[in-house]
Amino acid sequence: MIRFFVLFVILLVGLFTLEILQPVQDYIISPFTGVLANISVFLIQLFDDQVIASGRVIRSLENGFAVEIQAGCNGVEAVIILFAALFAFPAPFKNKMIGFFWGFLAIQLLNLVRIISLFYLGQWSDTAFRWFHLYLWQALIILDALVVWLIWLRTLPENKNQPTDDSTPLPEEA
Repeated sequence: MIRFFVLFVILLVGLFTLEILQPVQDYIISPFTGVLANISVFLIQLFDDQVIASGRVIRSLENGFAVEIQAGCNGVEAVIILFAALFAFPAPFKNKMIGFFWGFLAIQLLNLVRIISLFYLGQWSDTAFRWFHLYLWQALIILDALVVWLIWLRTLPENKNQPTDDSTPLPEEA
Protein backbone atom coordinates (compact mmCIF):
# COMPACT_ATOMS: atom_id res chain seq x y z
CA MET A 1 0.00 0.00 0.00
CA ILE A 2 2.87 2.38 0.80
CA ARG A 3 4.48 1.56 -2.57
CA PHE A 4 1.22 2.44 -4.33
CA PHE A 5 0.84 5.73 -2.44
CA VAL A 6 4.43 6.85 -3.02
CA LEU A 7 4.34 5.97 -6.73
CA PHE A 8 0.91 7.61 -7.08
CA VAL A 9 2.19 10.87 -5.57
CA ILE A 10 5.37 10.81 -7.69
CA LEU A 11 3.34 10.28 -10.86
CA LEU A 12 0.87 13.02 -9.91
CA VAL A 13 3.57 15.57 -9.15
CA GLY A 14 5.54 14.65 -12.27
CA LEU A 15 2.57 14.72 -14.63
CA PHE A 16 1.06 17.91 -13.22
CA THR A 17 4.50 19.56 -13.45
CA LEU A 18 4.83 18.40 -17.05
CA GLU A 19 1.32 19.64 -17.86
CA ILE A 20 2.03 23.23 -16.80
CA LEU A 21 5.17 23.58 -18.93
CA GLN A 22 4.58 26.09 -21.71
CA PRO A 23 5.68 23.82 -24.59
CA VAL A 24 3.29 21.10 -23.36
CA GLN A 25 0.50 23.68 -23.11
CA ASP A 26 1.28 25.06 -26.58
CA TYR A 27 1.75 21.78 -28.47
CA ILE A 28 -0.44 19.27 -26.63
CA ILE A 29 -2.98 20.74 -24.20
CA SER A 30 -4.17 23.72 -26.25
CA PRO A 31 -4.61 21.74 -29.51
CA PHE A 32 -6.35 18.96 -27.58
CA THR A 33 -8.71 21.51 -26.03
CA GLY A 34 -9.42 22.89 -29.52
CA VAL A 35 -10.34 19.38 -30.65
CA LEU A 36 -12.77 19.14 -27.71
CA ALA A 37 -14.37 22.42 -28.81
CA ASN A 38 -14.72 21.14 -32.38
CA ILE A 39 -16.23 17.82 -31.26
CA SER A 40 -18.62 19.71 -28.97
CA VAL A 41 -19.74 21.93 -31.83
CA PHE A 42 -20.14 18.92 -34.13
CA LEU A 43 -22.45 17.32 -31.56
CA ILE A 44 -24.35 20.56 -30.94
CA GLN A 45 -24.82 21.11 -34.68
CA LEU A 46 -26.73 17.84 -34.90
CA PHE A 47 -29.55 19.81 -33.21
CA ASP A 48 -28.56 23.50 -33.52
CA ASP A 49 -26.74 24.76 -36.62
CA GLN A 50 -26.28 28.26 -35.15
CA VAL A 51 -23.07 27.34 -33.28
CA ILE A 52 -19.43 27.57 -34.35
CA ALA A 53 -16.03 26.82 -32.84
CA SER A 54 -12.99 29.02 -33.14
CA GLY A 55 -10.00 27.50 -31.39
CA ARG A 56 -11.15 26.78 -27.84
CA VAL A 57 -14.21 29.06 -28.10
CA ILE A 58 -17.75 27.85 -28.77
CA ARG A 59 -20.07 30.64 -29.95
CA SER A 60 -23.77 30.93 -30.65
CA LEU A 61 -24.42 32.76 -33.92
CA GLU A 62 -27.97 33.42 -32.76
CA ASN A 63 -27.23 35.48 -29.64
CA GLY A 64 -23.43 35.89 -29.61
CA PHE A 65 -22.96 33.99 -26.33
CA ALA A 66 -19.59 32.22 -26.15
CA VAL A 67 -17.64 30.00 -23.80
CA GLU A 68 -13.93 29.33 -23.90
CA ILE A 69 -12.68 25.95 -22.75
CA GLN A 70 -9.87 26.88 -20.38
CA ALA A 71 -7.14 24.73 -18.89
CA GLY A 72 -8.75 22.73 -16.12
CA CYS A 73 -11.97 22.38 -18.11
CA ASN A 74 -10.65 19.88 -20.63
CA GLY A 75 -10.59 16.79 -18.41
CA VAL A 76 -6.80 16.54 -18.54
CA GLU A 77 -6.42 16.79 -14.76
CA ALA A 78 -8.86 13.92 -14.21
CA VAL A 79 -7.00 11.87 -16.84
CA ILE A 80 -3.72 12.56 -15.01
CA ILE A 81 -5.21 11.41 -11.71
CA LEU A 82 -6.57 8.25 -13.36
CA PHE A 83 -3.25 7.58 -15.09
CA ALA A 84 -1.34 7.93 -11.81
CA ALA A 85 -3.74 5.58 -10.01
CA LEU A 86 -3.64 2.97 -12.79
CA PHE A 87 0.11 2.97 -13.25
CA ALA A 88 0.95 3.10 -9.54
CA PHE A 89 -1.14 0.01 -8.86
CA PRO A 90 0.65 -3.33 -9.21
CA ALA A 91 -1.07 -4.91 -12.20
CA PRO A 92 -0.10 -6.26 -15.62
CA PHE A 93 0.89 -3.54 -18.10
CA LYS A 94 -1.72 -4.73 -20.60
CA ASN A 95 -4.46 -4.20 -17.99
CA LYS A 96 -3.12 -0.72 -17.24
CA MET A 97 -3.21 0.24 -20.92
CA ILE A 98 -6.75 -1.13 -21.37
CA GLY A 99 -7.88 0.71 -18.23
CA PHE A 100 -6.28 3.93 -19.42
CA PHE A 101 -7.89 3.70 -22.86
CA TRP A 102 -11.40 3.14 -21.50
CA GLY A 103 -10.88 5.61 -18.66
CA PHE A 104 -9.68 8.34 -21.00
CA LEU A 105 -12.70 7.71 -23.20
CA ALA A 106 -15.13 7.76 -20.24
CA ILE A 107 -13.69 10.98 -18.83
CA GLN A 108 -13.72 12.77 -22.18
CA LEU A 109 -17.24 11.62 -23.08
CA LEU A 110 -18.53 12.97 -19.77
CA ASN A 111 -16.49 16.12 -20.33
CA LEU A 112 -18.20 16.65 -23.70
CA VAL A 113 -21.56 16.45 -21.91
CA ARG A 114 -20.18 18.96 -19.41
CA ILE A 115 -19.01 21.41 -22.09
CA ILE A 116 -22.27 21.26 -24.03
CA SER A 117 -24.42 21.59 -20.92
CA LEU A 118 -22.40 24.58 -19.70
CA PHE A 119 -22.70 26.22 -23.12
CA TYR A 120 -26.49 26.10 -22.84
CA LEU A 121 -26.61 26.85 -19.10
CA GLY A 122 -24.57 30.00 -19.71
CA GLN A 123 -27.18 31.24 -22.15
CA TRP A 124 -29.95 30.54 -19.68
CA SER A 125 -28.52 31.77 -16.37
CA ASP A 126 -25.15 33.11 -15.30
CA THR A 127 -25.77 31.91 -11.74
CA ALA A 128 -26.61 28.37 -12.87
CA PHE A 129 -23.59 28.35 -15.17
CA ARG A 130 -21.24 29.36 -12.35
CA TRP A 131 -22.68 26.87 -9.87
CA PHE A 132 -22.63 23.93 -12.28
CA HIS A 133 -19.20 24.89 -13.61
CA LEU A 134 -17.47 25.44 -10.29
CA TYR A 135 -19.13 22.82 -8.11
CA LEU A 136 -21.16 20.10 -9.75
CA TRP A 137 -19.20 19.35 -12.93
CA GLN A 138 -15.77 19.62 -11.29
CA ALA A 139 -16.77 16.99 -8.75
CA LEU A 140 -18.46 14.74 -11.33
CA ILE A 141 -15.42 14.66 -13.62
CA ILE A 142 -13.10 13.67 -10.75
CA LEU A 143 -15.70 11.18 -9.50
CA ASP A 144 -15.75 9.70 -13.01
CA ALA A 145 -12.01 9.05 -12.78
CA LEU A 146 -12.46 7.39 -9.38
CA VAL A 147 -15.34 5.21 -10.59
CA VAL A 148 -13.36 4.14 -13.66
CA TRP A 149 -10.42 3.20 -11.41
CA LEU A 150 -12.66 1.21 -9.06
CA ILE A 151 -14.28 -0.63 -11.96
CA TRP A 152 -10.83 -1.30 -13.41
CA LEU A 153 -9.70 -2.79 -10.09
CA ARG A 154 -12.61 -5.25 -10.26
CA THR A 155 -11.50 -6.43 -13.71
CA LEU A 156 -7.94 -7.32 -12.69
CA PRO A 157 -6.98 -10.99 -12.65
CA GLU A 158 -6.54 -12.46 -9.20
CA ASN A 159 -3.01 -12.94 -7.96
CA LYS A 160 -2.82 -16.65 -7.15
CA ASN A 161 0.31 -16.18 -5.02
CA GLN A 162 -1.37 -14.11 -2.33
CA PRO A 163 -4.08 -15.40 -0.01
CA THR A 164 -7.43 -13.66 -0.29
CA ASP A 165 -9.25 -12.17 2.69
CA ASP A 166 -11.58 -15.17 2.94
CA SER A 167 -8.88 -17.84 2.85
CA THR A 168 -6.10 -18.84 5.16
CA PRO A 169 -2.72 -19.86 3.78
CA LEU A 170 -2.02 -23.56 4.13
CA PRO A 171 0.81 -24.48 6.49
CA GLU A 172 3.94 -25.72 4.81
CA GLU A 173 4.56 -29.43 5.09
CA ALA A 174 7.83 -30.61 6.61
